[in-house]
Amino acid sequence: MIHNSSVIDKNAKISKNVKIGPFCYVGPNVELAENVELVSNVHIEGNTLVGSNTKIFPFASIGTQPQDLKFKGEKTTLVIGKNNMIREYVTINPGTAGGGSKTVIGDNCLFMISSHIAHDCIIGNNVIIANNVPLGGHVIIEDSVVIGGNSAVQQFTRIGRLAMIGGMTGVLKDVIPFGLSIGNRNYLQGLNLIGLRRQKYDNQKIIGLDKAFKDIFASKNFHENLGRINGKYKDNELVSEVIKFIEKDKKRPICSPLS
Repeated sequence: MIHNSSVIDKNAKISKNVKIGPFCYVGPNVELAENVELVSNVHIEGNTLVGSNTKIFPFASIGTQPQDLKFKGEKTTLVIGKNNMIREYVTINPGTAGGGSKTVIGDNCLFMISSHIAHDCIIGNNVIIANNVPLGGHVIIEDSVVIGGNSAVQQFTRIGRLAMIGGMTGVLKDVIPFGLSIGNRNYLQGLNLIGLRRQKYDNQKIIGLDKAFKDIFASKNFHENLGRINGKYKDNELVSEVIKFIEKDKKRPICSPLS
């Protein structure tokens, strides 16, 4: 069903059972998969794919030019997965040539009102981004991350799987998987224990992760601390995931506890 007040370019690819409400615009290089719904007043352009069962609410702006002065009109893409909920006034930009030319969003995500996904971001599955949260360019958000309202994430920052960011947090440093980060300039308050339990991880694994957390952040010299661990937690996949995240090449420092 397409409302007669909407403008759909003849070259756009509209799959079956797509619903397009009043006053929407869909550009020529847009593809809407099955059961996508544009409620009303939605603008989608660029080389943009919207996955099946995704619902986009009024005044969202999807696939418009990246907010990057280096962008010179080169062909870049935006790929949005399936079963996403994109609420009012959300803006999502495609990639740039300098960042891999692609912005990618996974499945089953919720982007609340006025959140912004900048160019070249990589967003995993089951991510929740609350109201008024901007992500700078090249940000990587792994699966099942929750970011509280009115926070802001600096460009090139990584947030590990199942981490939680408290509301009104300025995220300037990478947050480890399973981390709980808060603050005007973010620091680690501890681990997202509630999230781990909800994911039904074995309690002994969680206890081991908590012990490893204290060892890893015993001092500011993470690599020295990791050397002291020396395989102590090698059978705990949660700890291994945190260590791998810390050791990976990165643009930002690792967020750590205040003391």
